[in-house]
Amino acid sequence: MSLAVSPVVPPRHMDSVLDILDALESPARGGSPGTAAALGRGLGVCSTPGCRAVLGEPLGNPGRPPALTPGQWQLLTELLHHDPATPELGAVLAPDGSTVALGPLLAGIEAGLRSGGFGRPLPTLNPPADPLLAVTIAEALGTSFLLAQGGDNNATALGPGGCWDDVENPQNYTLRGPPSPVPDPVAIGAMDGVVLGAQLARGPLPVAELLRSYYGTGNGSEAERPPSSYRRRVFRALAGQGRLEKEVEAVLELLRTLSPTSELLRGMGTEEVAAVARRAAREFSERYVECPAIVPRCLWGARPYRGSPALLQPPLGSVFLHHTLEPSQPCRTFSACAHAMRNMQRFHQDTRGWDDIGYSFAVGSDGYLYEGRGWHWVGAHTKGYNTQGFGVGIIGNFTGTLPDPDTLALVRDELLPCAVRSGHIRQDFTLRGHRQLVHTDCPGNALFQEIQSWPSFQGTPVALGLR
Repeated sequence: MSLAVSPVVPPRHMDSVLDILDALESPARGGSPGTAAALGRGLGVCSTPGCRAVLGEPLGNPGRPPALTPGQWQLLTELLHHDPATPELGAVLAPDGSTVALGPLLAGIEAGLRSGGFGRPLPTLNPPADPLLAVTIAEALGTSFLLAQGGDNNATALGPGGCWDDVENPQNYTLRGPPSPVPDPVAIGAMDGVVLGAQLARGPLPVAELLRSYYGTGNGSEAERPPSSYRRRVFRALAGQGRLEKEVEAVLELLRTLSPTSELLRGMGTEEVAAVARRAAREFSERYVECPAIVPRCLWGARPYRGSPALLQPPLGSVFLHHTLEPSQPCRTFSACAHAMRNMQRFHQDTRGWDDIGYSFAVGSDGYLYEGRGWHWVGAHTKGYNTQGFGVGIIGNFTGTLPDPDTLALVRDELLPCAVRSGHIRQDFTLRGHRQLVHTDCPGNALFQEIQSWPSFQGTPVALGLR
């Protein structure tokens, strides 16, 4: 009797998906740019009424293409099988450190290809709605807020985020709380579906080639940050809050016309639907577009906190800006920034004897914030003032040079306004450099000169600072 051998299933990393797309798109194996998208729909990517109205019904249950190994096929079917109760199963880890749901990503890719003339034309929707936004984010967002509105007071319509078991070999992703229909990976996959779908509408490319250039390869080994780290800025340009509100309202009105009519919309008037769309667009934009992405401790590989952390009492009145000095070079990839965070935590805990990494947050030049002590716990960043404010350290040495403009804007234009809106810091907070409160050169001459022009900078008192 022979025992069945389990297929070797690749890790749930975007690189594994790119290998699958390469195999499916290869002309030598009968593939084309639309092969993966069509296959995804057959496996359950487009299972909601609005998405089916746009992309059409799937063509039955597909079998494994000869180009894929049994392990690759198992991974693909697991990732694309739509189950609203377990949205985390459809996610992969991307090289930029973000976690991306493949369902809305592939739906956006198919809509973009067909909009660009590759494959069957997209239908004209009545009432009018943008097909690309409908299949990526508008239907999911509107439905999620309808469900939250009809549920108990604790129902949530967005989030949560989650953590991987191992970023080098990701196999299991666990959400850090009860899932909404739009957890973080679905939101990120939808934004990427919009960005890449819009690009494909201008002219079809091999999908694997497009994704590889967008996300990068490996665990972020390139010298420069990948285009995916700009997803919030590009998505805002394509579908800002006003446009998103209009499209959510349009797709909800479209759902009324489909049979059977959604129970969630029964008895709702036009004004009520408009109010749901307005709230959905506002909250989505605040969380995923206006506020910066924060890489949680579990993703950069943090050690546990030593001892018992002390709670902060928000809203706080101060933000203290630092540079890390070591590493001296800015980090521009997830891999490099996560490595820098682990080294800083090791130095703070083992050499300085602190309970944890000292900063509340560190800022990479890869487009992301990295969670240190976070919003809730007292840090060890500005001696004598740790209970009064958050310590934000920009990774690098900025004595003679500045961080790049995008990194400065991440702190000035996104982190600080977002912290006010979310109630972590007061509206009238003050921003100061570390040197204004402690005898140190930090945050470096160049960076300190720069922040003096920022809103909320408080020039006095300069207690023990070095001039």
